[in-house]
Amino acid sequence: MELGNVSQPAYGPGPEPPGSSTPGLVGMVHGFLRLVQPNALPAELIAELGREESSREQVQELLRYELGFLVCAAIGLLFIILVPLVGCCFCCCRCCGNCGGRMYQKQGRRSGCRRRALYASVLLVSAVLLAGDVCAFISNSRLSQAVSGTFPNVNATAGDLRAYLASIPEQINFIAASSDVPLGRANASLQSIGPTLGGVIISGIRRSVNEAVGSLQSLLGVMGTLAAAFGGINSTSRRLEELQSDYSQWLAGLRATINRTLQDCGQPCGDVSLGSLEFKANFSAIPSVEQQLKALEDVSGSNLVANLEKVNRTLNETPDKVHEQSRDVVTKTQGQLGQIRQAISNMPERLPVKNLESSGVAFLDNATSTLEEYREPVTAFEKLRWSVCALLCCMVLLVVICNVFGLVLGPLGLEAAALPTERGCLSNAGGNFFMAGVGFSFLFSWLLMLVVLVPFVLGGNIYMLFCQSLQNQQLFQLLDTPGLIPGFNLSQVLGEGSTNISELYRQCRDDAALWQTLHLDQWVSLDELLNISQYTAEISTAFEKVNITLSPISLLNQSHKDLLLKASRLGQPPDFARSLAQLDQNVTRGSLQDLAAELELLAEKAGAGAKQDLEDGARKLRELDREMNVSFSRLLQNLKEDIYLVERRAGGLQAQTNATLQKVEQTQASLGRETASIIRNETRAFLQQLLGFFETYVAWAKSSLTREVARCKPVARTLDSVEAMACDYILDSVNAFWFSLGWCTFLLLPSIILAVRLAKFYRRMDSTDVYETEVLEMARTLNSFQIPRVAARK
Repeated sequence: MELGNVSQPAYGPGPEPPGSSTPGLVGMVHGFLRLVQPNALPAELIAELGREESSREQVQELLRYELGFLVCAAIGLLFIILVPLVGCCFCCCRCCGNCGGRMYQKQGRRSGCRRRALYASVLLVSAVLLAGDVCAFISNSRLSQAVSGTFPNVNATAGDLRAYLASIPEQINFIAASSDVPLGRANASLQSIGPTLGGVIISGIRRSVNEAVGSLQSLLGVMGTLAAAFGGINSTSRRLEELQSDYSQWLAGLRATINRTLQDCGQPCGDVSLGSLEFKANFSAIPSVEQQLKALEDVSGSNLVANLEKVNRTLNETPDKVHEQSRDVVTKTQGQLGQIRQAISNMPERLPVKNLESSGVAFLDNATSTLEEYREPVTAFEKLRWSVCALLCCMVLLVVICNVFGLVLGPLGLEAAALPTERGCLSNAGGNFFMAGVGFSFLFSWLLMLVVLVPFVLGGNIYMLFCQSLQNQQLFQLLDTPGLIPGFNLSQVLGEGSTNISELYRQCRDDAALWQTLHLDQWVSLDELLNISQYTAEISTAFEKVNITLSPISLLNQSHKDLLLKASRLGQPPDFARSLAQLDQNVTRGSLQDLAAELELLAEKAGAGAKQDLEDGARKLRELDREMNVSFSRLLQNLKEDIYLVERRAGGLQAQTNATLQKVEQTQASLGRETASIIRNETRAFLQQLLGFFETYVAWAKSSLTREVARCKPVARTLDSVEAMACDYILDSVNAFWFSLGWCTFLLLPSIILAVRLAKFYRRMDSTDVYETEVLEMARTLNSFQIPRVAARK
């Protein structure tokens, strides 16, 4: 019985990721966050904070957990405060001619090496700044794509959940509707109970009857064959006697004629013997078979064959009798089938699937409609955010551009032999670009750090608290804590001994059914839900009361047995040995053909008068011989075949008859003893087959409800989709953005220092170093000397 498979809905491919991907950058961000926050989620602490008022020790423990973020936030705040302050002081000092503000550069032999080292350092820092800025640009675009793709991804995920919720009642209705298969099979079996049950009853009875009937038919066939053979012997022997009588007269007349011709012939014909013209065989001596023939014909003329046909008719009438005698039980059983159909049809109403679908779909509709209300504001805010973040990236890019111009213009305009006060415009412009980059760095760095600090604290904590704990399932353990969420206790919802959220998620990832994951057997018993035993018990009781009786089957009565025994006893053939010996010899005493040849030889020697008579006698002999051969040969051959047949077949007739009668008696006794048992056993087998339809259906329905209905992989996929959209797409993009921007912000400090130092080598100085050697004059009286001094030349 094929019940089919519970169909599963088709779901979408999952949330579509943003176009760009930065796995290396994201890996660096995750590594940095794990370095900042290496501790595991304090689930017990958070659970205690959720249950009661926070104590001082709990707050301290929570601060220790957030120590890494607090330290980084403190560094960021110091950066925001100190960098603008330092920049302001630096600018004031530069304006006063201090901190390198005086346009003077001391010359030395290693100035070129220092310039090249500073150039390489600025180039390297600018390249790293540019790389960070590019990463920030990419992260900004990826975040925009992730936010814009969140709405269709959420709608697709909600559509999958709707399909999942809608499939649950459809699957249960399919299981309930599949009951039509066993009900239809059972009803069809009841409607065809005559051919079905009657057929197996006939088969059970025929296994006993067919062998005996076959033996009887075989015996009757042998007796019929013997009767035909004995009849052939009887008719053939009579025909041979008639032919012998007729040909004896012809032979006597021909002998008298030839004898007169021989006497008229005289001396040459005196030695001819006419003894061949007499019959050697005596067909009247063939034993009579009248007695055997009569005994066998009595069997053929009896109603034995009709009695066997009656047995077959009685068996063939069994389906009609079964149908007639089981009409009441069929009617009662069909009534029980209707009640079974009604009970199974009410099964979906007893399962809380409609409430689940309606409440779930209403929640999804409400959530998606609420999300759609915020779509336009979020899209507008996202455009503004993207513009602001792009502007911040452009600030870093502006510093990089200033450095690049300085790196390009400075070396192009620098002349190695030129004095610092005589440097060209290109070289001076390069130095000025370096100083412009320094100024932009001081102006923008605090703002960039402020932008980095806020998403770092929020995004980093959300990633570690939500995403990281969701990946290692610590969040599930936290949600499993009773009382954490007011009014929510999973153990109370699912019952005692139920699984936790971690186990639910794992089972849903394995596509288990809700019946197993939620332990619904604690709420609804399938044995009670699919309990149709009261109806099957009524059906069994009705079949136990049915009484099927068949017409008595009699294979042979006593007169038939006596007739068969008499025929087997009297049907033995007489002794045909002498008759067969005669049949194998020539019919006449001599050969008529030889006698005709002898007369033809005498005709050649005889005179004209006797010659013609001798030739006529020879011709008549040949014609008579041919005629007798035609007349006797076929009859003699038939007679021999019949005699051989009866001798061969009649030898085992008595043994076959005794064996057949013994088998018939055993079969008759077996029928009287086992017919009722066969009817009872086949009726029970029919009942078991009928009930087996429902047992198979109930087992299939239980298996389908517990393993196939509401397979909750879409629930796990929804959670994975939420994690992917929130963590992998949005949060990773946010974290990658502040990480890239923070990377650039911190690199602005070495960029400031190196650019200021390098700008001295390209800007035009106001004064330079000049070595002037004065004449050394020795005092004649004081024995003194003057040391050469370096004077600044303007």
